[in-house]
Amino acid sequence: MSKEVSTHQATEHVALVEFSRPPHNYFDGALIGAIADAYEQLERGGSCRAIVLCSEGKHFCAGANFAAKNPAEGDLYEQAVRLFAVGLPVVAAVQGAAVGGGLGVALSADFRVASPDSRFSANFARLGIHHGFGVTVTLPLVVGHQRALELLYTGVRLRGEEAHAIGLCDRLVTSDRLREEAIALAEEIAASSPLAVRAIRQTMRGHLADSIREATAHEAAEQAKLFGTSDFREGVSAAAERRAPRFTGS
Repeated sequence: MSKEVSTHQATEHVALVEFSRPPHNYFDGALIGAIADAYEQLERGGSCRAIVLCSEGKHFCAGANFAAKNPAEGDLYEQAVRLFAVGLPVVAAVQGAAVGGGLGVALSADFRVASPDSRFSANFARLGIHHGFGVTVTLPLVVGHQRALELLYTGVRLRGEEAHAIGLCDRLVTSDRLREEAIALAEEIAASSPLAVRAIRQTMRGHLADSIREATAHEAAEQAKLFGTSDFREGVSAAAERRAPRFTGS
């Protein structure tokens, strides 16, 4: 198990999978792969019936670090597909920001628990890049096609209450109860027949791994096209300098 990903038993049938890469919890293929490893180990263990995905620190996940090399060039999306292939239901506890690919990680879970202090943003277009991490599939599935278009085109940042109103998060609680409520939701799921839950989940979400594999192949190709553009360099610079980007379409 990676030192950046740990597993803890929360209750008899609920396990916490926590990742930690401070201060922003940026991910790469290695971190996502380690989370998938944890999921698969819990699935093989037999006693776990639901997982709570959480992270250490102020923010859930700021996505990929686009100031470095194109994160889609490695095995990031191969590892991402593994998150969707797991047979156990997952509840994400989202504190602070779930931005860009970090939103994609949150959307890989069956459910999201957030607080008024949580922030959700598909900010890819504001960086001058195409979205990734299978958001093509997951975001419309959760909020609907039209709302997904709005979020993707504008990159708007939603507060917890706004995210809850459109179904982007499923439970809204105070920050101090965030993880507690996520565990409680996972326990509700774990109290049901595990055979029935797995069967229902396979019916409802069994297609996702294949859909995500196809979507991420397209997303990665589009990201590669845009990674070398002036607009992308401007978007990353503007984000780092906390100013409005000045895009030129080149």
